[in-house]
Amino acid sequence: MNRDDRLSAILDLLAESGQVDVDDIITKLGVSPATARRDLDSLADQKLLTRTRGGATSQSVAYDLPLRYKRGQHVKQKERIAEAASALVSPGQVVGLCGGTTSTAIAAALATRADLVEPASQTNLTVVTNAINIAAQLVMRPQIKTVVTGGVIHPRSYELTGPYSDIVLQKITMDIAFIGVNGIDPVVGGTVHDEHEAAVNSLMGARAARAVMVADSSKIGRAMFATLSGGADVFGTLITDAGITDEQRAAFAENGFEVIVA
Repeated sequence: MNRDDRLSAILDLLAESGQVDVDDIITKLGVSPATARRDLDSLADQKLLTRTRGGATSQSVAYDLPLRYKRGQHVKQKERIAEAASALVSPGQVVGLCGGTTSTAIAAALATRADLVEPASQTNLTVVTNAINIAAQLVMRPQIKTVVTGGVIHPRSYELTGPYSDIVLQKITMDIAFIGVNGIDPVVGGTVHDEHEAAVNSLMGARAARAVMVADSSKIGRAMFATLSGGADVFGTLITDAGITDEQRAAFAENGFEVIVA
């Protein structure tokens, strides 16, 4: 695991409970005590956490910072994944987008497509999203109709979750939905950190004629807390980058997934 991945993983550990110990980092990430302390010091210098004796705690103003920090992670891979996702979208379709950095990159790719933003007498594209940052990004494109689900804002991911989101999603259908995940395994399927996000993402996938998981290859083989429902029966396609190995790709195929390498 390289340094950027370690720092991201530490922030993920911190987000789960609000605190993390050096011993936890050593055990879960397989690093030396000196490396764990240096990584914590680096994140503290960036104001992403508060150092304590033997570990760190979340800052009260920093719960949304992991997403901001991850915007700098695997940027090129996410851009290629976004372009591959955009290529699956046709004008006039209804597209679902959950939250996360890869979905945000997909929104940016759609928002810059000439055939989707050119003036027209009718809507060129409809996007349904539970991510307020994506909605704010697309609202400047009048040819793209943006539908936002209701719900309570999750401060880490900017996603709306809860029963109000369910009410909206249960009343609409989509042609294709792109679902970002924090971990993806050929047997377990897609997983995320939060059970409420998993519930909304699962429903969005179920309401789409085609549901596509999007994840850079660093997330392959990782399993997070909450599992998306439906597995390959619902989320039959994965878009990832060229970092996926032949063995991993074969494992996904054996479990019913179509893999698109961007």
